[in-house]
Amino acid sequence: MLNGLIILCAYLIGSIPSGLWIGKIFYKTDIREHGSGNLGATNTFRILGKKAGLVVTIMDILKGTAAVLLVALPVFSDATIHGLILGLVAVIGHMFPIFASFRGGKAVATSAGVLLGYSWPLFILLFIAFIVTLKLTKIVSLTSMIAALVALIYSIIYFFVTGDFALAILVAFLFIFIVYRHRANITRIKNGTEPKVKWL
Repeated sequence: MLNGLIILCAYLIGSIPSGLWIGKIFYKTDIREHGSGNLGATNTFRILGKKAGLVVTIMDILKGTAAVLLVALPVFSDATIHGLILGLVAVIGHMFPIFASFRGGKAVATSAGVLLGYSWPLFILLFIAFIVTLKLTKIVSLTSMIAALVALIYSIIYFFVTGDFALAILVAFLFIFIVYRHRANITRIKNGTEPKVKWL
């Protein structure tokens, strides 16, 4: 019963549609009707600007972190579920949010938040990799997939060093999710039609 409740909480946290709420409340704009139609931070940057994009990015990251840390709350002290599973549930909630008709984002920021909650050194590594790659390519989708690949390689090496199987499995799932959610972007990248950022 307790495990079911904590899983539900993780999903609801992940389902918070940051881009939709920020857009509607402060900009009177539904970002699903503009740009890529996606609720993630990238489309928020594109439609609402840097300030809104940064706020949504931080909120989406913290969703993943909060889900992982649910196990640290006294009310859930007797739960027997791994924090990374809760993080994965939050990622699913972000991609298929109940508060936004199950049309969500691509889960890059929320996935990063899961890693922040579990292994902050890995988060820092990915942050650096993301910024450097984005600076070089100007393509957010490509940068996101490269960062996910870096996380996968790191987690596999980390597994052989420490035996942390849970992290390796989680990152493998996140990598699959992120690549799958970017399949249309991959086609545009191949065709040379993927939009590039202008603010970095």
